[in-house]
Amino acid sequence: MTEKLYVTDAYARSTEAIVIAVVPESGRPNVVLDRTVFYPGGGGQPADHGRLLASDGRAWTVTEARRSGEEILHVLDAGVGPPTVGERLTAAVDWERRHALMRTHTALHALCGVVWRDYRAQVTGGNMEPGAGRMDFEFETMSGELVGEIEARVNQALAAGRDVRVRVLPRDEAFAIPDLIRTKVNLLPEGIREIRTVEIVGLDLQADGGTHVANTREVGRIRVTGYESKGRINKRIRIALEDASRG
Repeated sequence: MTEKLYVTDAYARSTEAIVIAVVPESGRPNVVLDRTVFYPGGGGQPADHGRLLASDGRAWTVTEARRSGEEILHVLDAGVGPPTVGERLTAAVDWERRHALMRTHTALHALCGVVWRDYRAQVTGGNMEPGAGRMDFEFETMSGELVGEIEARVNQALAAGRDVRVRVLPRDEAFAIPDLIRTKVNLLPEGIREIRTVEIVGLDLQADGGTHVANTREVGRIRVTGYESKGRINKRIRIALEDASRG
């Protein structure tokens, strides 16, 4: 089983690790490590990119990370000879990209928090890339005036410097939190006994497995870049970080 350092420390950029398996797949080696800082994607957040480094100077580009049961597969460039089982390597994420995703993910949670708090609209979907993302909400109508109001309220919430707290809770305790119901936590398989939550203090609380910044000030400001109807009661809001290169 891979120890997943990103679960408890999103700021861990690298770690020493031992290769415990190499799995060839479609001409691309997939490397399993005993511990990793690579987030394998999920919940709308893309997987990390980065590198594996050996002490003798050899290096491999990690183009993707993905889950395989309790392990994380590090997918390497095609045509590159993989490391061997038992080797000790350094696993390092592309920090600029990861940090942009952390800021974006927290911004989207702030958007969800404001929309739920002020308009009681539930989330129906979402996705992101470094520096930009979109969320779908159960709004019957949407207008430029409304999204302008939402943008201002989200930026006000981010500027308030709210701490972002990560906790892992027993399933029963998580079910007892009313705010988690809107994130459809009840759809999680029965086999999952612990649920990771991300809280923007005083604004938002969700079941979430992704990476986030520690305080909303680190996000900076966002702007709404567009909105559209995706159905009778399903409206999409697109946002971008004002300075997507920050971090």
